[in-house]
Amino acid sequence: MNLVLFDLDNTLLNGDSDFEWAQFLIARGVLDRELQEARNEAFYAQYKAGTLDIFEFLDFQLAPLARHSRAQLDAWHREYMDSVIRPMITAPARALVAQHITSGALVAVVTATNSFVTGPIVREFGIPHLIATIPAQENGNFTGKPRGMPAFKSGKIERVDGWLESLGLHMGSFEHSWFYSDSHNDLPLLQRVSDPVAVDPDDTLRAHALAQGWPVLSLR
Repeated sequence: MNLVLFDLDNTLLNGDSDFEWAQFLIARGVLDRELQEARNEAFYAQYKAGTLDIFEFLDFQLAPLARHSRAQLDAWHREYMDSVIRPMITAPARALVAQHITSGALVAVVTATNSFVTGPIVREFGIPHLIATIPAQENGNFTGKPRGMPAFKSGKIERVDGWLESLGLHMGSFEHSWFYSDSHNDLPLLQRVSDPVAVDPDDTLRAHALAQGWPVLSLR
């Protein structure tokens, strides 16, 4: 059996679901544009630069979840899927996922973006497993805080290892293990698998991939 792991934002998606969720809430008037838009853009720039404090960002990103009912959040997310996310899913991305699922591989998305935002997106692709940052809940309502280790940088390795252990597996259980990503933030996990693939990579990851002889592909 083989293992196939996908990053989500700017890899399977032609855009960033985390950034766009905040922009969607701003456009809907749920978040104050003057107060929130500059911070959202600043956090995104830090992510691209590799300087993001994930816990500071999660305080910002998860806070709106705690201020609204789950029914309201789910309704907004359905609109967000239709207006923002589905247009960001390309035919080549769907085809690559389908190819690996059809092969019988164990397939998962591994993303720093929280599972409320990403769960419906991953289901849209037909991917059976999601390893994401988990927004904590109490009695079905979000608290505004993360639960456990965020799936970010080396945290992705910890979360993947824990998931595999829960299945009675480990990274060495597989003949091949792929990880597809666009970001240099994912170098720890890319260096852990047998078959790393750079997808529409940022400049830092592209240079590393070319130096290491890793495949570089585009899904756009």
